[in-house]
Amino acid sequence: MASQAIATHGVMEDGGSYNRHAKVPAGGANLALPFLQEAVRKLTLGEAQDSIVIADYGSSQGKNSLAPIRAAIQGLRNRVGPDRPILVTHVDQAANDFNTLFHVLHNDPERYSADDPNIFPSAMGRSFYERVFPNEHVHLGWSSYAAVWLSRIPTTIPGHFLSLASTGEVRAAFDRQGAKDWELFLSLRANELRPGGRLVVVLPGLGDDGLSGFEPLFAQANQAVGDLLSDGAITAEERARMVLGAYPRRRSQLLAPFQPNPEFLGLTVEHCELSVLPDAAWEDYEHDRNKELLVTRHTRFFRSVFVPSLTAAIADEGRRNAFPNRLEEKLKQRLAERPIAFHSFVQTMVLGKRNPVTKIEPK
Repeated sequence: MASQAIATHGVMEDGGSYNRHAKVPAGGANLALPFLQEAVRKLTLGEAQDSIVIADYGSSQGKNSLAPIRAAIQGLRNRVGPDRPILVTHVDQAANDFNTLFHVLHNDPERYSADDPNIFPSAMGRSFYERVFPNEHVHLGWSSYAAVWLSRIPTTIPGHFLSLASTGEVRAAFDRQGAKDWELFLSLRANELRPGGRLVVVLPGLGDDGLSGFEPLFAQANQAVGDLLSDGAITAEERARMVLGAYPRRRSQLLAPFQPNPEFLGLTVEHCELSVLPDAAWEDYEHDRNKELLVTRHTRFFRSVFVPSLTAAIADEGRRNAFPNRLEEKLKQRLAERPIAFHSFVQTMVLGKRNPVTKIEPK
């Protein structure tokens, strides 16, 4: 099937659902905070009268951005004091739930601007696969669990919706698109970063065996989609067009643009660390043995992050509106049969943009 016939991936589930249920990305971002704090300490900040610019590439509904942006601001305030303006721009697709984002930025008790009148939050509805800022505009870039999404879906996946389950030419098409998009993302950020700036990217990672840790969850969800096909809730054509644009990468794939030359368009890799992210829902389950709560947390995580992309393949409005609830019910039933933990991997990269070489004029 031609790629243009495949529905592009949706944004996260709106109405604040992503903020409430996307605890896995929040946990991954927390693991990256020490790397972010070190990056802040290394920033070149320029003239004292200039505003400091922070870009949050792929903010979704904002809740998961509060802790890392607050940590970055605290580090900056330790360096420059309380008076220097700090501009924070949250970037996501135009279809993002910006109403929830702005509610979080202005009302959440943990908002980073609560006690600082010189913090100026804003948002931009644009894909980070386009130019987002002028050249050399951003001091610090932050992107958490967002660059895992491809700019386009290259092909359908027979029998599944996830590229990790594909093989042969289908997998090769996703590998090519993944490499192309990663270089595009880096090249755009290289242009937007100021010399001496830093970009911190947090991504769901793959272990040495090529697994993400979520394979059992995706397998059960894929079976649940098949159940809905059998029930007549979706058509075979819609089922075939259900493809996720999520593409987790190995460490070698992330580092490929920096081989054999360690510099890519002025960017160099300062850290590239793979960490294990324990399943917090499972840890709570081991303590309270509340299976229903465990299954609900796992299911709503999947729904808030991935179901909008699957739903986009359904043409009929009535069936499209009913699909998320129906899939959630089917997935809960399957996960309740044999609850397991979904321990995953987090990849954190810190990229620095070199300062220009200072020419020493002869005396």
